[in-house]
Amino acid sequence: MRGAVLVAIAAAIGNLLQGWDNATIAGAVLYIKREFHLETQPSVEGLVVAMSLIGATIITTFSGPVSDIVGRRPMLIASSLLYFAGGLIMLWSPNVYVLLLARLVDGFGVGLAVTLVPVYISETSPPEIRGRLNTLPQFTGSGGMFFSYCMIFAMTLSPSPNWRIMLGVLFMPSLLYLFVTVFYLPESPRWLVSKGRMKEARAVLEMLRGREDVSGEMALLVEGLGSGGDTEIEDYVVGPSEGDAGENEQPRDTVTLYGPEQGLSWVAQPVAGGRGSRMLGSSLGLQASRQGSMFEHLKDPVVALLGSVHERLPESGAAGSMRGSTLFPNLGSMLSVADRPGGWDEENIRPPDNATGEEEEYMSDDGKDDEDEGLQAPLLSRQSTEVEGKGEAASQMTMRRHSSVTGGGVETASTMGIGGGWQLAWKWTEKVGPDGVKRGGVKRMYLHEEGEANGEGGNRGGETPSSQYVHAAALVSRSMLYTKDVLIGQSPTEPAFANPPEAVAAAASSVPVWRELLEPGVRHALFCGVTIQILQQFSGINGVLYYTPQILDQAGVSVLLASLGLSADSTSILISGLTTLLMLPSIGLAMRLMDVSGRRSLLLSTLPVLITSLAVLVVANVVPMATTAHAALSTGSVIVYFCCFVMGFGPIPNILCSEIFPTRVRGLCIAICSLTFWLGDITVTYSLPVMLSTVGLAGVFALYAVVCCVALVFVALKVPETKGLPLEVIIEFFNVGAKAGALPDDDDD
Repeated sequence: MRGAVLVAIAAAIGNLLQGWDNATIAGAVLYIKREFHLETQPSVEGLVVAMSLIGATIITTFSGPVSDIVGRRPMLIASSLLYFAGGLIMLWSPNVYVLLLARLVDGFGVGLAVTLVPVYISETSPPEIRGRLNTLPQFTGSGGMFFSYCMIFAMTLSPSPNWRIMLGVLFMPSLLYLFVTVFYLPESPRWLVSKGRMKEARAVLEMLRGREDVSGEMALLVEGLGSGGDTEIEDYVVGPSEGDAGENEQPRDTVTLYGPEQGLSWVAQPVAGGRGSRMLGSSLGLQASRQGSMFEHLKDPVVALLGSVHERLPESGAAGSMRGSTLFPNLGSMLSVADRPGGWDEENIRPPDNATGEEEEYMSDDGKDDEDEGLQAPLLSRQSTEVEGKGEAASQMTMRRHSSVTGGGVETASTMGIGGGWQLAWKWTEKVGPDGVKRGGVKRMYLHEEGEANGEGGNRGGETPSSQYVHAAALVSRSMLYTKDVLIGQSPTEPAFANPPEAVAAAASSVPVWRELLEPGVRHALFCGVTIQILQQFSGINGVLYYTPQILDQAGVSVLLASLGLSADSTSILISGLTTLLMLPSIGLAMRLMDVSGRRSLLLSTLPVLITSLAVLVVANVVPMATTAHAALSTGSVIVYFCCFVMGFGPIPNILCSEIFPTRVRGLCIAICSLTFWLGDITVTYSLPVMLSTVGLAGVFALYAVVCCVALVFVALKVPETKGLPLEVIIEFFNVGAKAGALPDDDDD
């Protein structure tokens, strides 16, 4: 995973520059207002500071949609160029108007970095460490602030500090950022797949994962281009098939899965009652949540579904993703495709001969054409079975395997594990339409092992113990790779399943973006993302930062530093630097816990501490007490607040927003969430002085505490746990949850 880690570190330099900029303007404004005589023009002084926020807000409105069109990497390159240009203009700045322009340009770079770096890291990281890598922007941002404060503090010790150098030195680290974005950062593989550029996507994935076998993830990325509005949860019992049983003895509704070893195969049999929209979530605990307490009844279906998944998969990270192979032998290899020569790209899948559904033969029974068709073979091949009646039934399906001509044996097939213990598979289904014509199609399945089947699979003729069977839940939806319905019995040849990936991308792009935004699952995810961004901004971080110098001054820190011969300006900057330094160890701990405890657990653990810290600050400002006691309570509360905020409510909203949206509209949706972030930031910043003058400091902290209480309830009811899950699986759960939320309770039946 070294490639993904290095790419994430390089991308997070953009957030380091944001933190650097925030700190430098806080120190430089002390000298700017003296040179331009802004003491009598507080509005202009405030505009110098806020112009960066305004620029970030403006560019965020269209950064997401543009990144969906031109790619993530070009937008990060644009961010580095804007940082560089802003730094040079600030270094020059002959008057306040040029300085305002420079701050606006710099804000454009900030907005692009804050919006797109989390998206880029999420799209390039493996599920097992995605949370840890996506905490890097928070760490580098705080690190940038600390280093900037150190630089400014050193400059304030000189007889005549130069604010132009303070601000303009930004162009130097921005050159480093420009270099890595142009010469090192690859394009997001998910964006490349969405544009049909499969060869490039495969090369990027091989670099990021450090291996050549990325066929499973490539297939996952193509499948992720669909909206998945028809997603359902089905239950299966998976176990070994009987090698000596004839084909006619297999149950008609059994899906057959083959592992890489010759002669090894598995079967997946649907569990009775596990199908249908009325039974959504039966295997993952949704119905139990609907029949529980009032709190459980109010809990979002997505929270219940994913909560049940993580209860059954307590291990995290790489260990969790390997659970299948430790509980059930060869589970990780039972769903597999062949490692075909030349790789998995647009040249490896034969496009349909025409658009009318004409059928082709793709696989010979004896495998004699494998050498010739190695580059053209589809991922799946169907074994024809009869279908009776008008209902839907799944016929047998096998994964394509190739004989090695040079080695004389069967090549090892690529695993279809997609992270977090999930496996990707497909199933062939046949049904009779209203016109009486029998048709077949392929559905995509994300399978997740739930544990031993407890005898549900039976003994299969008394020869195989039931303990060899496992219970698996499957997220089943329309496949993007195999979308063409074919007429059964129209031709004796096999149907052509595979669509060329560039055709898949073109078909997905033909769907209007606004239509995908109106999908229930996307609207559900947008509500979650926008709300948590609003609550974060009103949780008190800006107020506590504003009040921190005053608190530390009351604690005697300023007097202590002044006794060392430091000026008032140097003392103010040093206090701010010490405050930032407190955050770094806590962010490092959050990086360690993000993929272990999880996002939701960290929020539920840290929000009560934030509420308590704010309540103590309210008490310290309302109840009369000695100066020493007041300083001790206030200082302790501020330190605890900072440490807990940067562990939870600081980084997690951006992490969640980068994980819960479909690939095609991820940029647009993250832009909507980021726009909410910046508007909330501006509102809180400019309302703070007004609130201080009306309700006082205690009233401000009390209001923040109330918002944190609302946030705690919202997280408990509406924010799901996303650790260790592939991005494509997360949005499928939102699709299922949106559908399940519209279902009547069982009590109403």
